[in-house]
Formats: sequence, structure tokens, C-alpha cells
Amino acid sequence: STLPAVAEELLREIKKAFQETSQVPDDLLLGLKFIFGPCAIPALDLVDQRSVTRVRAPSGRTLYQVLGSSGKLYTCYSSCHFCTCPAFGFSVLQKSESLLCKHILAVYLSQAMGACQELAVSEDQLTNILLAEEEDEG
Repeated sequence: STLPAVAEELLREIKKAFQETSQVPDDLLLGLKFIFGPCAIPALDLVDQRSVTRVRAPSGRTLYQVLGSSGKLYTCYSSCHFCTCPAFGFSVLQKSESLLCKHILAVYLSQAMGACQELAVSEDQLTNILLAEEEDEG
């Protein structure tokens, strides 16, 4: 993963706390806001709304789709730390203002809290999702 060690550790702590108590303690929520800034609260909202879906093909290839607050579906790749939303392109890639966007943070938090929806698709369906994203960008 490409996250700084402190962010990785925080996500591990959140996962551990959530497994033990089914909630995230205030000190870890403050850490989340400190490390990830203004995208922390909207990311938690996305997790609460169960907006994150893990899309998995028989080959084991996986991507995540996050239903954004605008109602648009964004594709996130946690393996390479990428999202198709405009905020990721601008704030993360162009300006380096943020580590990530709220959609990727929602993916990481959903993984930590076991809150991902699951969707099994065929290899062809996965390919179509990937190609549709390319067409949107081009």
C-alpha cells in the first residue's frame, strides 16, 4: 500500500477496536480527522450509508465501487490507491493537498469495519466496468 505508516497503523487500530467493541473510539476518530483532514467525516458517512461495494471476479481480481454523496458511482482501486472521482484527480494527484479522497478512505474504513457490500461478477462484467470508466474519462 502507498499510505504513510501512521495512516496504516491508525486503520489497523480502528479495525482492532471495531472487532472488539463494534465501534470506533473517539481518540481514533480524532486521529482519523487529524491524518486525513476534511475527507474523514464524509468518508465515515459513506461507510454508515453502506455505500461501499467490493466487486470480485472469479479470478480474484477486485475493485471497489463507492456511491458518492452526489449519487454518482466511483470506482476505487485500494491496491494502487486510486479513485475515479474529480477530487482525487485534483486534490491528491495535481495539488498533493490530501493523501486520498473520501471514497478511498471509505473503502479502507469499510474494510476495517467489515461494512463492505459484496458483489460477485463474471470476468466479462468486471472488464465492462473497467472499460466504462475509461470511456467516462476519455
